[in-house]
Amino acid sequence: MQHQVTIFHNPRCSKSRTTLKIVEELGIKPIIIEYLKNPPSCEEIKEIINKMGVSPRDIMRTNEPVYLEKNLNNQNLSNEELIHAINESPILLERPIVLTIERAVIGRPPESILKIL
Repeated sequence: MQHQVTIFHNPRCSKSRTTLKIVEELGIKPIIIEYLKNPPSCEEIKEIINKMGVSPRDIMRTNEPVYLEKNLNNQNLSNEELIHAINESPILLERPIVLTIERAVIGRPPESILKIL
């Protein structure tokens, strides 16, 4: 049985390309979302967080300049504010993220996706 699989993908990222290759080598044709061109909605970000069982900070790229520019290291920010920041600046989303109907995982290292596929 084939699962519906979605990958939030950045084709310029080697980890993202490797992750996509692993998915395709398993015979899965994923839905590919180039999240920098098509940012996930706040609802989609919440779905990712819920499927991973993590907080918004756990899926954020804290080394991006916009992270500091927007003062996102402020621990008083709510989850809603962090989710909104990811939606506004999708470069903040850790990559790649692979989702199935029930679970999600960050493909770092790329092989980590095998635990949900």
